[in-house]
Amino acid sequence: MDLQKKPPAQPARPDPEGCLVVALRLPVRIVAFVLVVPVRMAWDALVGAGRLLRDAVLRPCGRALLWLGEVLVVLPLGLLWRYGVVPVARALAWLVRVLVVVPLVWLCAHVLVPVARALAWLAHGLIVVPARWLFEWILAPVGRAIGWVLYWAGRILLVLPVLFLHRWVLAPVGRVLLVVGREIRDALGHAWRIAGHVSLAVGRFLGALLRWTFVEPARWVYRTVLTPVGHVVRDAVLRPATRAARAVGRTARQALSAVRESARQARADIRRLLLGEPRDPRVREAVGRREPSALGARTLGSSTTALTKD
Repeated sequence: MDLQKKPPAQPARPDPEGCLVVALRLPVRIVAFVLVVPVRMAWDALVGAGRLLRDAVLRPCGRALLWLGEVLVVLPLGLLWRYGVVPVARALAWLVRVLVVVPLVWLCAHVLVPVARALAWLAHGLIVVPARWLFEWILAPVGRAIGWVLYWAGRILLVLPVLFLHRWVLAPVGRVLLVVGREIRDALGHAWRIAGHVSLAVGRFLGALLRWTFVEPARWVYRTVLTPVGHVVRDAVLRPATRAARAVGRTARQALSAVRESARQARADIRRLLLGEPRDPRVREAVGRREPSALGARTLGSSTTALTKD
């Protein structure tokens, strides 16, 4: 706890304001009030009219349209479906069943099925038994004989000549061609390796010739002539010019800084003469730096407006 009694706080005195601020504040607030009030009144009138139109016109009209649609469309369609479409559909289904389905079932059970059974019995006793006998005793032996003849004819006329051709002609010729191809491949491989050695030797010779003809003289010229000349130019011309340019730039920046500071002080003095002293040292410092302050800003909701200020 602080045992010493603190002195009473002194009432804050209003900061002095410039004559220009006092002269312009009231007219500006009056003009803003005159311009804003009609816009707000028009907006409130539009909102009220919209709510009245919605509650007094749109909602009753919507309810009336829904009632008319239910009475004029939904209810008649429901009655038509229940008392018109459904009974007619049931009557048509009964007629189709009595006039079509029942006669067809009776015809199939008492006429078509016996006729089909009789035809199947007749086909089995006139057609099936003779066809089976014909297949077992005539067609099958004849087919086996024809297959045996075709097998031996194909074996003698096709298989044996192909085997003879493959064994005594194609296999020896293939062996000879394989040996010839292997020898040609080996010869090409040796020739490729020898040509690589020759190309390497020729390349080394041309590289040495180019080096001693162009590279070494150019290196000697660069090391003996161009490098000392470049050092002289750098030490005698470029570095003094760079130092002079830096000194000129530094002097120009200092002069510009002095001019800007003088202009800033002049603007601050003019602003202080016209608008008065700032209310807060921080505001004074921000005004000196040409930066706006958030503490002294006036808004429509603050207590510094003409409408809410005492």
